[in-house]
Amino acid sequence: MNPREARPGCRNFRVILIAAYEMGRQPFGLASPAAWLKPDGFDVMTVDTAVETLPLSAIPGADLIAFYLPMHTATRLVSELLPKIRETNPAAKLCCYGLYAPLNKDFLRRLGVHFILGGEFEADLLKICRSLREGGTPPVVTDRRSASLPRLPFKIPDRRGLPDLSRYARLIDGNTRKITGYTEASRGCKHRCKHCPVVPVYQGRFRVVQPEVVLADIRQQVAAGARHITFGDPDFFNGIGHAMAIVRQFHREFPEVTYDVTIKVEHLLRYGEQLAELRRTGCRLITTAVESFDDQVLKILDKRHTFQDFQNAADLVFRSGIALSPTFIPFTPWMSLTGYQNFLKKIWEMNLVPNVSPVQLAIRMLLPRGSLLLPAMKPYVTRFNSRKLSFEWEHPDPRMDRLQAELEVLIAGATADSQSRPAIFRRVWERTIDFGANSDPLPAMETLPDRAAIPYLNEPWYC
Repeated sequence: MNPREARPGCRNFRVILIAAYEMGRQPFGLASPAAWLKPDGFDVMTVDTAVETLPLSAIPGADLIAFYLPMHTATRLVSELLPKIRETNPAAKLCCYGLYAPLNKDFLRRLGVHFILGGEFEADLLKICRSLREGGTPPVVTDRRSASLPRLPFKIPDRRGLPDLSRYARLIDGNTRKITGYTEASRGCKHRCKHCPVVPVYQGRFRVVQPEVVLADIRQQVAAGARHITFGDPDFFNGIGHAMAIVRQFHREFPEVTYDVTIKVEHLLRYGEQLAELRRTGCRLITTAVESFDDQVLKILDKRHTFQDFQNAADLVFRSGIALSPTFIPFTPWMSLTGYQNFLKKIWEMNLVPNVSPVQLAIRMLLPRGSLLLPAMKPYVTRFNSRKLSFEWEHPDPRMDRLQAELEVLIAGATADSQSRPAIFRRVWERTIDFGANSDPLPAMETLPDRAAIPYLNEPWYC
């Protein structure tokens, strides 16, 4: 049966799946549900408004319009689209799915969204579509969490109809720009870091994707031109045996294709002996969420590592020959001006300047609804900003709020001008001194490698 033909006795039911932003990746969150809906006879259209214009002419013919919300930025962008879509097709049913859907369910319902799905959404989305097509009342499946999350028999993502991979972020590796694909070998996470949006939905649980599904998804993306694959698992080493089996087979089939992963500091230390095999099988980059060098802040965030742990993990990664990309949340209420200067100094002392994306030097703690950090942040919170979909907070030292805002603008402009990471880092250091930090000079940075010498993805990390 043609996937776009309705089943006998059923009218042609049209579904539009929309993604607004997925960090420069071809949206897995469109390809995966499309693979569940098309074989059931649904007429599925996918749109990624990050790289293509939403065809408003298609909206009036849709029966259900579903929006993928994997992150805060995507949620804000979708909230701007929803009023226009409702005006264009008031009869269509609306659904939001992904990590940030349940976190913002009350807000989304006020915008007219009928169905809210969190983790492991594919089967529930299929049930909703089937029920609507048959004229029934969809089952109540809103906001699955924790133990109620199903173990799905995942399907190979259907990427037909998505924009070409060449339109998305690439890996810059020396003088080579590699078209990059994206897949997931697991979902959820064993850990409960309090600032992480995965935790409220999965609550310490994770689900593996069948190896044959992951590998089939990689094959189709390599056939489409990918020469590098990003594994988007919140922590690639949550299931170490599962992960290593996949990269071994991946490397056997595609020895020239490289990949990158995200691994927690704790797991880099626990499974450090696996780094050599990651390097052998083509891993070029490891992202790790360090967040802070302050042990007290790390304890508040429940990161389960210390600054010394990170130093040890970084040393293991460097010795393996894999590039390290640490990420941070430097601007919290607990970071003083002196502390921020010390944070910069430690980046310099650890030779991490070329490894750290400049945007990471200005990240401010984000507090969406449902954040597990709200109790700790309560003394600093001023109000909920409905436009930004987050709680606003003020630092006890007003200079820190001004510094963060200025650095955000400085870094954005310098990055747009293609200034080197060492050059941007020096400007950040100097601006910090302008705000009253100690006027200690930094050693000369001319000997540091430019960022082109360290593999990196050319899409900044945003929430």
